[in-house]
Amino acid sequence: MRRYIRALALCTVFAVFSGLYVYSKLFYADVSVGGNGPKRVFIPPRVPGAGRGAAEKTGSDGGTAGYIMRQRGQVEAGGAPSRPEPPMHLAVVACGERLEETLTMIKSAVLFSLRHLYLHIFAEDQLHASFMEALESWPGFIRSRFNYTVYSISFPSENAAEWKKLFKPCASQRLFLPLILKDVDSIVYVDSDILFLQPVDRLWAFLSQFNSSQLAAMAPEHEEPRIAWYNRFARHPFYGRTGINSGVMLMNMTRMRSTFFKNDMTSVGLRWEELLMPLLQKYKLNITWGDQDLLNIIFHHNPESLLEFPCQWNYRPDHCIYGSNCASAEEDGVYILHGNRGVYHDHKQPAFRAVYEAIRQVGVPLCVRFSKTSVHYSIFNPCKFNIHHSDTPPLLHCPVSLPS
Repeated sequence: MRRYIRALALCTVFAVFSGLYVYSKLFYADVSVGGNGPKRVFIPPRVPGAGRGAAEKTGSDGGTAGYIMRQRGQVEAGGAPSRPEPPMHLAVVACGERLEETLTMIKSAVLFSLRHLYLHIFAEDQLHASFMEALESWPGFIRSRFNYTVYSISFPSENAAEWKKLFKPCASQRLFLPLILKDVDSIVYVDSDILFLQPVDRLWAFLSQFNSSQLAAMAPEHEEPRIAWYNRFARHPFYGRTGINSGVMLMNMTRMRSTFFKNDMTSVGLRWEELLMPLLQKYKLNITWGDQDLLNIIFHHNPESLLEFPCQWNYRPDHCIYGSNCASAEEDGVYILHGNRGVYHDHKQPAFRAVYEAIRQVGVPLCVRFSKTSVHYSIFNPCKFNIHHSDTPPLLHCPVSLPS
């Protein structure tokens, strides 16, 4: 078993670095194209609002690195579309000691995306300057791929304290995105411990698969009912057989704002803003996972409003801790890694930690050794590729060692 874990971790790291190698080529080529820097907007404390970002670079939805290369190659060769596509909106909430983890998530989203991104970062006030300083320090050819807005944490004033302490600090902020970002049509919400291993474009494409009643998409909490949590322990209604996990959530917020949701409190449907507080008051003594439990209750009563996407789009330690139980990941690989339970920062899941460390360290020179070939490169600070071939192990002076 230990050998299997080590082999899995090694293969995962090699796969990630192979992808990063390809993207470094692409980003280096983009330096000659130029482009404006990001239009940063800072939202003052307690003044929620919505940002609109101008799309600067576009591309088709894609999958593998080879497909991305072809798509970007067509744009650089003069095949750019006549009308730019609107940006993809990505939201994250950061409180406490989540700064570095959130920046690593953002880095993965920028690396593995084709279209322009608009980031909506909700953070405690003391983290605002650190976020802006870090994002503004990224090179211009990277910054030109995204715009961003930093927001203060904002809850309804009459119940702010109760919402903020629900489950983890600030986690329930995601429930209020449709009410705060009133000018944004659709958005991807992710937890701070998410890592994109595929373009955000591919997740965004699920919006086009929504039928007329669907307004959100999430992955199941578990694939295997025998080890699932909700069907064994939940003291409240939940969606489907095993519940849903809200760490990756795609939302059509225009529909969410206009829909009347069925519920077990009134005989008539309630709008999103009318539903949340009564739901919390009824179930607050019965819920364990905070806002995720409230979402499970909502979509239990409104299953027609939810699209399920495969577990490979929200792959967590639970999918491999009791044996492999995510069929889509076994067939096609992991598309989004969700390092909950703090596995990026301990040694319980070495494969998760190795991928996190690889992406976290992007931006400083890295050394990768493949048998008798060594490659020295940096993605956020492009330089010439120094490839050394020898019959004997080369002498490398690596400023950063690879994660073990």
